Amino acid sequence: MSGVDIITFGCRLNTYESEVMRAKAEKAGLNNAILVNTCAVTGEAVRQARQAIRRARRENPDARIIVTGCAAQVQKQTFADMPEVDAVLGNEEKLKSASYRSLPDFGVSAEEKLRVNDIMSVRETAPQMVRLIEGHVRAFIQVQNGCDHRCTFCIIPYGRGNSRSVPMGAVVDQARKLVESGYREIVLTGVDATSYGADLPGTPTLGLLARTLLSQVPEIRRLRLSSIDSIEVDGHLMDLIAEEPRFMPHLHLSLQHGDDMILKRMKRRHSRADALHFIENVRRLRPGTSFGADMIAGFPTETEEMFANAVRLAEEAGIAHLHVFPYSPREGTPAARMPQIDRALVKERAARLRATGLQLHQTHLDSMIGTQQSLLVENNGLAHTENFTAAAVPGLTPRDMVEVTITGHNGKHLTHVTQTSSAALG
Repeated sequence: MSGVDIITFGCRLNTYESEVMRAKAEKAGLNNAILVNTCAVTGEAVRQARQAIRRARRENPDARIIVTGCAAQVQKQTFADMPEVDAVLGNEEKLKSASYRSLPDFGVSAEEKLRVNDIMSVRETAPQMVRLIEGHVRAFIQVQNGCDHRCTFCIIPYGRGNSRSVPMGAVVDQARKLVESGYREIVLTGVDATSYGADLPGTPTLGLLARTLLSQVPEIRRLRLSSIDSIEVDGHLMDLIAEEPRFMPHLHLSLQHGDDMILKRMKRRHSRADALHFIENVRRLRPGTSFGADMIAGFPTETEEMFANAVRLAEEAGIAHLHVFPYSPREGTPAARMPQIDRALVKERAARLRATGLQLHQTHLDSMIGTQQSLLVENNGLAHTENFTAAAVPGLTPRDMVEVTITGHNGKHLTHVTQTSSAALG
């Protein structure tokens, strides 16, 4: 191989940072290299990264393999000990050209392979500029990094550091560049996006940032948020939900559970009632809004009754896009020291919660039949409605925006659409 290839795991923030990494590595003159941008959310994510590294070495015996991302930050020695790996970069180092210019040659000692600093010492997030998010019709912009909260199950603050925000002007400049490159849908992303601005002068909020973006970059046709913490949502954001048609009617919530005792043991800052009240409020302000949510099954000490409360919350909230994670103990977190549930039971509960999510998704798809929707066509024969429901649209041109009437679905996607108009996005 030649050039720089990137294997990305995990969140939308990683997807965005992979494009930054590509630009920095190419600027540094790196060649014949594979960058593996890892995720540490679960033990399974780490296992998949190690598997991908081994496969990359088998398929590219002469390439240089550099591992970075959250898993590399929190388990640096694990990756440094892999014979397939030539260098390990931390989450801060991966975004600097100098890191790629100074990479060691093949055959160096294990100590020289490691370029991972103390992420907790990082106090600012430097603005990064990209013009292309490879393979994506929607563009991601990093607005925030790190997290000041310490949920008992979560290792991510130790991989990302404390919360720090990108200045509002830099976010606006990045959005302009992406719009100039042809993107019309922007997704604001971060580790804890709703904490945006607390460390900036004047303490702007995520809602104020979103309002400013839509005002100063009117060419943005669609604006979305990645995962949010509903307890942190500000008044500006609620106003956008109610008043701004370019702010998309879909929110992905970091719910994690539906039982108040488990939420306390997780050190979450919302209750079951808080979550339901927020969802009800949003639907009152913007009928037709769909919700996604992350939920964990099999958290330590979870009883059958507690698990049933999680299932009921998903049902009462009508979560259309449920992302279920079987609890995975992460070394160094308080939850890993709590009384654990048998792994077979954890997997069984996760399967039951996923089945509930599938039923809820079917109900959501049924509710879309007969409605008129605006679709943004993507690269893989799919498109998404404004409320982030996937639709199969074979033969349509990526980046087109089309108005359709929904007439059916296949249980996974909206499939029968009758096109009424089209507008190329250029």
